[in-house]
Amino acid sequence: MMVGSMLIRGGRVIDPKNGVDMVADVLVENGKIAKIEENISAEGMQVIEAAGRVVAPGFIDMHCHLRDPGQEYKEDLISGTKAAARGGFTGVCCMPNTHPVNDNAAVTRYILEKAQWQGSGVHVYPVGAISKGLEGKEMAEIGRMKQAGIIAISDDGRPVANSNLLRLAMQYADYFNVFVMSHSEDKNLVGDGVMNEGFISTKLGLPGITRAAEEVMIARDILVAEAEGKRIHLCHVSTKGGVQLVREAKKRGVRVTAETTPHYIGATDEWVIGYDSNCRVNPPLREESDRQACIAGLVDGTLDCIATDHAPHHQDEKKVEFHIAASGISGFETAFCVSYTELVRAGHMTLPQLIEKMSTKPAQLLGVPGGELTVGAAADIVILDPEKEITVDAEKFVSRGHNTPFHGRTYYGAVLATIVGGRVIDQQY
Repeated sequence: MMVGSMLIRGGRVIDPKNGVDMVADVLVENGKIAKIEENISAEGMQVIEAAGRVVAPGFIDMHCHLRDPGQEYKEDLISGTKAAARGGFTGVCCMPNTHPVNDNAAVTRYILEKAQWQGSGVHVYPVGAISKGLEGKEMAEIGRMKQAGIIAISDDGRPVANSNLLRLAMQYADYFNVFVMSHSEDKNLVGDGVMNEGFISTKLGLPGITRAAEEVMIARDILVAEAEGKRIHLCHVSTKGGVQLVREAKKRGVRVTAETTPHYIGATDEWVIGYDSNCRVNPPLREESDRQACIAGLVDGTLDCIATDHAPHHQDEKKVEFHIAASGISGFETAFCVSYTELVRAGHMTLPQLIEKMSTKPAQLLGVPGGELTVGAAADIVILDPEKEITVDAEKFVSRGHNTPFHGRTYYGAVLATIVGGRVIDQQY
């Protein structure tokens, strides 16, 4: 559908940023929101019927892996952004662990240009590497990558073990008006572990990963940020102790923000029983007490947002023995239904609060447009049917990665349409 006049009629309009929750029409003109009122005339324009549905600002994912350049057999910017659109995302931040690594301006420009000319229309925000080659030794070209278009820096996929390098990265990031996204993990404590260390790992005979592997580095990251007075964002928090460390740091005024993912609020290490390699992820799926702690952290604001950590893999890397399977879950297309079912239907938060965690807050943290339905803002919109029951079928994923532990499970909450800049880029009704 070309950009022009469009009326989204009769939906429940939810805009957490402006405190809007009402049944109304949304008028879109020239790619922007023109009006939000009742009974807007639809004469001469395209109409999308939204009665009984929810109209909200499009989701923004702070953390995903699009695998492009270099691993296009897993995903590329075309399939990845189409999958993001199918999941209701109008903007995504792609991590730098590509081949070659996004540690220089040329790779940054490649990502942005390919996304612009061949992508689905979803906004792509590249994250540059902290260190050259993600090797944790020498700082990457942060200033040049910023000029080319990065929005943050991270060695995600690998931790920055050198605390002084992390400190310097925070200083440089602050100077260039980007921020550090930390993969908090002590590889020495991980060892040869492949799942959460506990009763289930012992029962299955699989080497475990202690929670301390994550929590030690969360504590380190927080302390360095506190000492420098700089900003840091913690990726994929998965443990009860990690949530508590963030909570305490925020109380002290540390400039720390944090995310968790749908799989840490929707699955536990018990899912590994049967050696399902789709359950192998890093950090690993934890215990029920950790899952509940992540939920509590989202509810009280300790954890600022929900990110997917979308990590697609080829089936040859997943349909193998658990201990040699690649880590990661293809997360775009199940993010809303899992989060809605586990958070809203379970009674932990309201739908507007969930939309805030998936849209408004990520936009604010990233400093990008979106996350709102303000008149005059770009028409980046998602239309939802929260009460629609769906059974996840990985074989129908738009993503090239069909690796998900949610396959065959039933959830509530369907994404019906995704609109970017007034253009429908995905529609399921």
